[in-house]
Amino acid sequence: MKKAILKAESLSKSFSSGGALQHVLKNIDLQLCPGDFTVIMGASGAGKSTLMYALSGMDTPTLGTITFGDTVISGLSQDALAVFRRRHCGFVFQQIYLIESMSVMDNVLTAGLLINRDKNALIARARKLFAAVDISEATQKKFPTQISGGEAQRVGIVRALINEPEVLFADEPTGALNSKTGLDVLNTLTAFHDQGQSVVMVTHDIRSARRGNRILYLKDGSVLGECRLGRYVHGDSNRHEKLNAFLSEMGW
Repeated sequence: MKKAILKAESLSKSFSSGGALQHVLKNIDLQLCPGDFTVIMGASGAGKSTLMYALSGMDTPTLGTITFGDTVISGLSQDALAVFRRRHCGFVFQQIYLIESMSVMDNVLTAGLLINRDKNALIARARKLFAAVDISEATQKKFPTQISGGEAQRVGIVRALINEPEVLFADEPTGALNSKTGLDVLNTLTAFHDQGQSVVMVTHDIRSARRGNRILYLKDGSVLGECRLGRYVHGDSNRHEKLNAFLSEMGW
């Protein structure tokens, strides 16, 4: 078995709300292996995004440890966590957060330059990634307000991958897109996963979830169940039936 790239042990997260303590994550033990496409599902309020933010170092757990590679990130300062995320994690969100005053290319290069990489090397990698997601040179020169939502999300994926992260974290990446552009984004994520990219994705969407090889179902802050689907193959009806049966068992 592959060595885990990311490991959570006794992970818990609580918030104080109106004087009461809300337990969002409860004693979760979890390992993620290199090359996995892990999908986190569950009803609203189950703790999906909170779990993803904790695993990626965007949020700090109340209890427990998170080990990323050989580093226990749950013990790092906020400044150290910020540096760690830039070097080891990529992020794709439902809202893309491109800087409107910068061109598409400059949005991507800015993310790369934050860790002091050579600009010429960054440009070469950006062009390769843009070609992989079908963003033309003309589009790279445009500003975010001049491109479509689907193009913007693919730019977001390029930005997330520019620093060659060990794990790409995606939080509802198709949630704000129509069916056609959402499918384009899923195909893009699948293509990078097929090349060996590790992905962790939060989604409510069954079509999106089918792209994962491992599905985790959260309920009330705990992992209620897990389903292994294997490598994604377009048109695999058995995969569709297996996921539907698992979600039905989970009470979806």
